[in-house]
Amino acid sequence: MAFIQEGPGIRKYEYQEDGFPMINVRCVQDGFLDMSSARAANTDLALGKWRHFQVDEGDILFTISGTIGRCAIVTKHDLPLLMNTSVVRFRSIDPRLDTKFLYLFLQSDGFQLPLKRLSSGAAIQNVGPTHIKMLSIPVPPLEEQQRIVAILDEAFEGLTLARANAEANLQNARELFETYAAAQFDALTSDSCVVLSSVTGVALPDKGAIRTGPFGSQLLHNEFVDEGIAVLGIDNAVANKFRWGKSRFITEEKYAQLKRYTVRPGDVIITIMGTCGRCAVVPDNIPLAINTKHLCCISLDRTKCLPEYLHHYFLFSPAARSYLSAQASGSVMDGLNMGIIKDMPVQLPSIGRQETIIANVSKLQNAAAELIDDYETKLQGLGDLRRSLLQKAFAGELT
Repeated sequence: MAFIQEGPGIRKYEYQEDGFPMINVRCVQDGFLDMSSARAANTDLALGKWRHFQVDEGDILFTISGTIGRCAIVTKHDLPLLMNTSVVRFRSIDPRLDTKFLYLFLQSDGFQLPLKRLSSGAAIQNVGPTHIKMLSIPVPPLEEQQRIVAILDEAFEGLTLARANAEANLQNARELFETYAAAQFDALTSDSCVVLSSVTGVALPDKGAIRTGPFGSQLLHNEFVDEGIAVLGIDNAVANKFRWGKSRFITEEKYAQLKRYTVRPGDVIITIMGTCGRCAVVPDNIPLAINTKHLCCISLDRTKCLPEYLHHYFLFSPAARSYLSAQASGSVMDGLNMGIIKDMPVQLPSIGRQETIIANVSKLQNAAAELIDDYETKLQGLGDLRRSLLQKAFAGELT
């Protein structure tokens, strides 16, 4: 009753700068297509041997690689669209099967959970048409299908509005906090008692007070061990607060070679590779550890600058953000390096005022965190309710 087809495998040379958009797994969001990440397929191939991989209005696209189970119905489009091997399409070929009913069933736990149990792959999970064809689709009479679709459409319209409101409130809470935090530093501009320094000027005078971790052959991946001296990386600062992430260790013998990269309690760490520009303060209870080349580590002269002050300044100060935007290429954090960090101007009030700013930012941060947690809980609840309605619909429990 439904036609199922997987997209073709594409070699690198079969893409081109201009051509027909090819739908990949990132293009298929829940309920809609976002073609911003699509690559262009070779036009001749698209019109030739790949012609039958073109998707039509009303086709249902379903992701089968990486993120399994997102689906969207194809709407009217100007250019021919192709799908790649990370996506399959469903097409109702029997008038007794309503397309919207099929689309909703594909999102239900009755289909998604058994399919994911059939998935394979270590780093990236995958399923294929063979797995999909092992599963059955309930097909009640067309009139009952349409009744279920009508009930779910009405319920989901309310859920969509509630989700939009919760997401707007969540964004407002984040923006309110960032505006308030920025205002704490904006006020320093007009204060004649504030000294203009730099990151180098507030670091300890010791050699290596501002440092990245070992490069190249100094520390190879195969030198990591199951226990020993901890090695900090991007994951420890990516949330803009210190968190333990992936366990990485080196032996004491290796540490003896790399001890100049030792991380100290109260150091400020900033990511300079991968996800750049994230910042955290190393906690007081840090065990013996070094940092990788992905982090810039700053040991401060705390008679001049408190770690939490520099942390907040780096993240929220309009002057700091403006400097980084001017120095880096593209977005704020592209091309961030240790030289840019060393030279970053720092508005430096007295230690007492730094403590006041830290307290003010932390107070609102805690209040904002509570609001954000509430809205995220609501969003999770709305998602759970949607899944529950789908489950009831295909268990015959909708009235």
